[in-house]
Amino acid sequence: MKLIIWIKILYTPGISGIVILGLALVSGCVVEPNGRVAFAPVVVAPAPVVVAEAPWPVMVPDGYVWDGYEYVGLVGDQYFYLGPGNIWLVCEPFRLERFHGWERGHSDWRDHAVRNDRYRNDSHGHYQPRHGHSEKRNEGEH
Repeated sequence: MKLIIWIKILYTPGISGIVILGLALVSGCVVEPNGRVAFAPVVVAPAPVVVAEAPWPVMVPDGYVWDGYEYVGLVGDQYFYLGPGNIWLVCEPFRLERFHGWERGHSDWRDHAVRNDRYRNDSHGHYQPRHGHSEKRNEGEH
């Protein structure tokens, strides 16, 4: 019976037969090797979830001091200053020279550094927890 319907569609005169055949093919109808017409559902698999690490090292100091001009903090052996938008940026040579001048008169600055709980955004504007901690930021906290 189905084969007869397909034969009638194929021999329908004019463009209407072609349109009907096109719609049937687009709808997922397939002709199996044995000649039977079947419906093959289209299966779309979801894209895999990729969790990527940040392509840059996390550089937000856990403590900072005021050197008379700006806040400066240290991560490893790299110095950072608190820039516009309250994000930590790498100290340029002139800032580093100024800070080292201040540091000569304040050699115990690390003992008096302020614990950095407030300025936790890196140079990309992303919140970073304290080093070695897995704390999460509260939504109301800035």
